[in-house]
Amino acid sequence: MYTYKYPRPAVTADCVVITKETEPKVLLIQRGNDPYKGCWAFPGGFMEMDETTEQCAIRELEEETGLKVSDIHQIGTYSRVDRDPRGRTITVAYLVIVDKPLPVTGQDDAAKAEWWPIDALPPLAFDHEEIMNDVRNYELRINS
Repeated sequence: MYTYKYPRPAVTADCVVITKETEPKVLLIQRGNDPYKGCWAFPGGFMEMDETTEQCAIRELEEETGLKVSDIHQIGTYSRVDRDPRGRTITVAYLVIVDKPLPVTGQDDAAKAEWWPIDALPPLAFDHEEIMNDVRNYELRINS
């Protein structure tokens, strides 16, 4: 194996799932573990060494909510140095659009999974509010 004198960051992927309804809903999980235990966040987690960030986002979404998807769209990469209190972590965020809320359940390290009105979201963990703002801007671009 290779060794490097430079530290390497961890990589995660997050999945923002939104409905196409007149009043859209967003899928959130309530975190079951620290950091931010009990807080709401997008489904997501750490990338395995043998997968892409797309595969990671799809896997984490299914592991945490039971929702299976295949069509995802990259929103952006988030690399603020202090975005994760566990250490240097870069995330790639993906958007999934579904027609209506689908059955979900909190699984794996998610205590709960619930659909929230897009205009009435709870405070979000990590930098997920920033990601949500970018999703809103992304939707405006593709719908105009």
